[in-house]
Amino acid sequence: MDKDKYIRFDWAVKRLLRNKANFDVLEGLLTVLLDRQIHIIDILESESNQQNYDDKFNRVDIKARDSEDEIMIVEVQVTRELYFLERILYGVAKAITEHIELGELYSEVKKVYSISILYFDIGKGDDYLYHGQNTFTGVHTGDHLHVTVKERDALVQRLPSEIFPEYFLIRVNEFDKVATTPLEEWLDYLKNDYIRPDTTTPGLKEVRKKLTCYNMDPTERAAYDRHVDTIMIQNDVLSTAKLEGKLEGKAEGKAERKAEGLIEGEEKGIFKVARNMKKMGIPLETIVLSTGLTLEEIEQL
Repeated sequence: MDKDKYIRFDWAVKRLLRNKANFDVLEGLLTVLLDRQIHIIDILESESNQQNYDDKFNRVDIKARDSEDEIMIVEVQVTRELYFLERILYGVAKAITEHIELGELYSEVKKVYSISILYFDIGKGDDYLYHGQNTFTGVHTGDHLHVTVKERDALVQRLPSEIFPEYFLIRVNEFDKVATTPLEEWLDYLKNDYIRPDTTTPGLKEVRKKLTCYNMDPTERAAYDRHVDTIMIQNDVLSTAKLEGKLEGKAEGKAERKAEGLIEGEEKGIFKVARNMKKMGIPLETIVLSTGLTLEEIEQL
């Protein structure tokens, strides 16, 4: 059995996969997910490119441009974030507008793929992978609209799917299968830190070579261990808040108020845990990272 310990993918996205020598890891994931060969040309500026200690650790992203001049936003998020769907929409819209110059033709608009790797419960659903895109469907006929455009003096039929952004939501915690396909092997790594020794899945062979913990130098390993410890603290905090939220929700009594009670209770639980952490003398920066509260909110406790 393979006993190598691999670096968490969120840390790899933050620190390692931006290096051109490691592009093949990300190319492998995108190739498996999009079911076509992806070749990354370069990494573009994004809001999470900074590598300061006080960066918000529970969400990191990487924005890449491929050989087809399309933009890929790969995001890893450890904990739930308010207005998550609105934020990924904003990220895609920002990427589109950033990569077309004023005065250019609309034909220069880039196709954008948004891939979110989620380690939290986003809602109800039985699958671990969801895909969404804008489509125009006949209200009465059910057919998909083909748009006819003139290009190089010829009429070309173009589907909206060739133009509009695509969204992939990978719900890591919902994966509970024996990995038999390349995509399932990737989920097995993302969730269980396991890669088959004989894997031929694109990207995972490279993970085995490049993202093993024993390849890290002492300084990097110490920073990585602090990162993992902080995530463990945060998971404990959120588990406690979630439990208290359930109790609050049940206390509401009425079925129609249960969901609201769960959310309000979880929020109360987070504040309660933050207050206790503050009393224990835990550094404010750690409490911020662990609870998602702002420094101002914590100082007022």
